[in-house]
Amino acid sequence: MIAKKWLLAGTMASLLLSCAAPAPVNAEAVPYESYNYNYWEEAVPAPAAYIPDRTLTGKDLGVGDFLDPADMVVADSGLIYIVDTGNARIICLDSSWKVDKVITGFDNGGKEETFKNPSGLYVNDEGNLFVADTDNGRIVVLSPDGELLRMIEQPESDILPADFKFIPVKVTVDQAERVYVIAKGIFEGIMQFDENGVFIGYVGTNKVKRDYTEYIWRMFSTKAQKAQMALFVPTEFSNIDVDDKGFLYATNIDPGSKEPVKRLNPSGEDVLKRFGYFDVLGDIRYRISVGPSKFTDIKVLPDGMYSALDANQGKVFTYNDEGDLLYVYGGKGNQTGTFKIPAAIEYAGGSQLVLDRGKGNIVIFKPTRFGSIVNEAVGYHYNGEDAQAVPVWKEVLKLNANYDIAYIGIGKSLLMEKNNKEAMKYFKLGMDRDGYSVAFKRYRREVMQEHFGTFLTSVMLLAAVWIAYRILSFWRRKRDSRASRQTPHNLKEGNAHEAGFH
Repeated sequence: MIAKKWLLAGTMASLLLSCAAPAPVNAEAVPYESYNYNYWEEAVPAPAAYIPDRTLTGKDLGVGDFLDPADMVVADSGLIYIVDTGNARIICLDSSWKVDKVITGFDNGGKEETFKNPSGLYVNDEGNLFVADTDNGRIVVLSPDGELLRMIEQPESDILPADFKFIPVKVTVDQAERVYVIAKGIFEGIMQFDENGVFIGYVGTNKVKRDYTEYIWRMFSTKAQKAQMALFVPTEFSNIDVDDKGFLYATNIDPGSKEPVKRLNPSGEDVLKRFGYFDVLGDIRYRISVGPSKFTDIKVLPDGMYSALDANQGKVFTYNDEGDLLYVYGGKGNQTGTFKIPAAIEYAGGSQLVLDRGKGNIVIFKPTRFGSIVNEAVGYHYNGEDAQAVPVWKEVLKLNANYDIAYIGIGKSLLMEKNNKEAMKYFKLGMDRDGYSVAFKRYRREVMQEHFGTFLTSVMLLAAVWIAYRILSFWRRKRDSRASRQTPHNLKEGNAHEAGFH
């Protein structure tokens, strides 16, 4: 009987421990450290914003292994396109991750043509495909059914060198059907073509600094590290994306650049907002042996957010439209959710997708509760609905009391509501000195206006007292002056009387 009691007690204790301990699947689901940077540029722990949900390989899809896949794009229709570079094909999946079609070539005036080392892809609003057919030196434009619409081949222009060879690697298209291409051997910027495929110049022209440490690093690199370096084409830009306003987001892989992400307007000027504690650089602190972040892809997200893929450290950095770092996830490794050579990032239905060139798979990340409400709060603020953002930011703070952006978000909302005193409190908690300064000036003005009547009455009363005092002092001095003039005459009369003079 006693043994049974001990057995029952042990069973109950085991059940309690199993309920209290996290499920093993969760530990496997987050194989990387989640963190953010505070005002002092210190990495502080933070809840995971995205966790790996599943992975997909070519074998899982029934099309055979991917071979050096280089790009991925999600169309407005929900179709997902993967550029399987080594196999010279484009694989199209539906929203259920089932193979819709495989494009290995196209008909060109009765002649069947194939791709050769394709490395970039974009799908416009009509569903047309723009393929960077790299080793064939052309941009191939296909209809949603795979029919050839046109090609952009060797451009001709006075500003191009006579021996120029067109080798496109990445492509995107804006709403005006202007085509933007990153090409090998082009250091002047992003190549721009009109809707007819005519070259019209460069966008975002910048100078590239030669990094001799890269050559030294290559001498001692492993085969895998050299394969990763191959992602970085010999131009300042590594990838591009376009938002719904026609602004280009471009990543810069120059290790010495202080602006690895740019938002280019139609004139080619960088208008990216950098109002956060630090610049949009990826990791602020890193091991010297690893080096700084090198962005190989960028994805524009809803509500002004964007995610940049760091191929050097295998991480994804997501920012809001003002340049605040929202969250970081990912890392290098062999576990699910870590990468070997990450090549492309996309967004589909709230999830983020990362194409791993080294592992030949796609990792699907789903948002956690923390990630979802951060995105929700950022969306409210971006759309000018700051009052709705406040309760969401407060939910964020319940999950992460060190999340400075939430304090700042609440402070901005209170500032809009003219609750300046309370806004000062939240800006102070969020270490936003500029916001605090604005709130303090407004609160000081508010206090002055509120007590202006009392202040003015007090001033007038003091002025009246001062005037009365001055008047009283004046008459007193005048009286004393009169008295002093009369005193000698009286004394003379008194002395004469005493001497007998009458």
